[in-house]
Amino acid sequence: MFFLFLCLLLALPMQADEGMWMLGNLNRQTRRTMEELGLQLSANRLYHPKRPSLKDAIVSFGGFCSGVVVSEDGLVFTNHHCGFSSIQQHSSVAHDYLKEGFVAHSLQEELPNPELYVRFLLRQEDVTRRVLGVVKPDMSEAERTSAVDSVMLVIGEEVSRKDSTLTGVVDAYYGGNEFWLSVYRDYNDVRLVFAPPSSVGKFGWDTDNWMWPRHTGDFSVFRIYADRHNRPADYSPDNVPYHPDYVAPISLEGYREGSFCMTLGYPGSTERYLSSFGIEEMMNTTNQAQIDIRGVKQAIWKREMNRHDSIRIKYASKYDESSNYWKNSIGVNRTLRRLHVLDKKRALEEELRRWIRQTPAERERLLHLFTNLELNYKSRRDAYRARAYFAESFLNGPELVQLALSILNFDYGGEEKAVVAGLKAILEKYANLDLDLDKEVFTALLKEYRSKVDAAYLPELYQAIDTLYGGNERTYVDSLYARSELTTPRGLKRFLEQDSTYQIYDDPAVGLGIDLITKLFDMNMQMQHSSDEIEQNERRFNAAVRRMYASRNFYPDANSTMRLSFGTVCGYAPSDGVEYAYYTTTQGILEKTKAHAGEVDFEVQPELLALLSSGNFGRYADEEGKMKVCFISNNDITGGNSGSAMFNARGELLGLAFDGNWEAMSSDILYEPKMQRTVGVDVRYMLFMIEKYGKAGNLIRELKVKGD
Repeated sequence: MFFLFLCLLLALPMQADEGMWMLGNLNRQTRRTMEELGLQLSANRLYHPKRPSLKDAIVSFGGFCSGVVVSEDGLVFTNHHCGFSSIQQHSSVAHDYLKEGFVAHSLQEELPNPELYVRFLLRQEDVTRRVLGVVKPDMSEAERTSAVDSVMLVIGEEVSRKDSTLTGVVDAYYGGNEFWLSVYRDYNDVRLVFAPPSSVGKFGWDTDNWMWPRHTGDFSVFRIYADRHNRPADYSPDNVPYHPDYVAPISLEGYREGSFCMTLGYPGSTERYLSSFGIEEMMNTTNQAQIDIRGVKQAIWKREMNRHDSIRIKYASKYDESSNYWKNSIGVNRTLRRLHVLDKKRALEEELRRWIRQTPAERERLLHLFTNLELNYKSRRDAYRARAYFAESFLNGPELVQLALSILNFDYGGEEKAVVAGLKAILEKYANLDLDLDKEVFTALLKEYRSKVDAAYLPELYQAIDTLYGGNERTYVDSLYARSELTTPRGLKRFLEQDSTYQIYDDPAVGLGIDLITKLFDMNMQMQHSSDEIEQNERRFNAAVRRMYASRNFYPDANSTMRLSFGTVCGYAPSDGVEYAYYTTTQGILEKTKAHAGEVDFEVQPELLALLSSGNFGRYADEEGKMKVCFISNNDITGGNSGSAMFNARGELLGLAFDGNWEAMSSDILYEPKMQRTVGVDVRYMLFMIEKYGKAGNLIRELKVKGD
């Protein structure tokens, strides 16, 4: 009974504030719990497939973040780090929007971003019966996957055939035991409107990332454009601001300890139902490879970014993306060990074993479940670990290799729009490449990879290094870059023009890319049988847990579909004798800049410090006259939730989620109610920065601010 109690207490969704819930499948029990916590909106006002509801103000921003529509003319609030790449692309030494910020005082000044889109969810539909109807008992795992993927694709394509402005996507839930169709409408003309300086939007940088207390104004503002009939359209000067079905109202009332808070956005992925074998593998492979390899790469980038403004601008977005998951991996592994998550998972599995042995029907089909999981994870362990280091070292490492593979795999016979966009993306990579820096990174990663994996997993290039270059990695790299035409766009141009004197397959960078892909294929083939067995048995494990606790209110793992999480605004105690309040103020910014004087991560412009020191916060101050900057709640979020709207009980915007806290970095695996917190930037601080620092009263007048 102890194990049963422990599992119920620690491993299953029993806390009111735990869970990333599907709006299209929000059951009565979950709605009742939200109402008990204080929610004042009906379920139909949260989600309705045919009438405007709160979900119509929520967007997937670029497919990697979330955002919220806040004006009748399509203004979108999202995080600064979500818009960081777009801000960087428009920046130069002469117009350093990363450092100084950006504001458009008119529609004509707003900056287009061809690579960006926003996605609105229209409706969700359970298609499990149709998808699993193609699965036969005698199918192998590969055959099952092929059949399921095919029918998922067909269902999605049916949506687009009926309406070309819609996109249908079928996603798997509960480890592939359920399937739901989501119908979306995408808008591809998204323009930059406002960005605070990085001293606001990235205040604290790596030092404060994933930490609390936090004082980061992590927000930026974009606008959606449409054609004159309010339909999706590619960028055109003739497009006009999009008029949304629903606009999120903004509250200046703020929050108190215990206030209801809900978050709406697009969380990326969680693994709450993963077996202990899978968790252990993740810690020792993917996470550790990111920690080791990215640490080497980022140290080189950061050194040169601090020395040269031109390199800082070129590499800012790449560094930001890389370092975010690097520090995340460090925190995840640390917290998984500190909270003994593997022990808790193993306790659940022991209880599941007992239930299987005591239940005849389950014993017959699941008797060897855990033996199979253990043996197959063990079978692929070495190759899987090597592949993780391989991907980080080569496929996500030297930019010359990435360029060669992009050019080699490019679909030049595709639709004109896709071809043009793809070529622009490649040219953008060239524009943000420093060859000397890339050569240093490549050299360092060659050494690091060799030191981390067995010799059996070294690609052929190491033989060339040892036999032709005397074991000197830098000599090999210098030779490679000197001989390749792909170090500049010239090689791409010669290839596209079908220059008879240039054969792309003879280019050494392309040859290297092919060798690397071949090695990756070999690794995957070594693991194929074990991986198929693992996928099947993890799905069976997931289903078995749900059958064992059939009365529980389960939520599915995050999978980049819209989710709602809810809870309360509250502080926490990370360790004995330490208590954290539920909010921070501008006073903390002044204190940190003084305490970290001379540190790049905490540099703030003098005019901004003067503004914050004045205490003249106007209507954006709290009841004590202070300016709150960030706040925390026990909402359940993960990567992809960045930019998610944080609402009060009436569905009014309180702020934007942008981070989690260091003490609960294992949250993708296990929700820890006492520790897990969502960090949000207060909407009042955002508006203060827009109006007082950016002097963009034109934007403030667009918003639907309650009490105005």
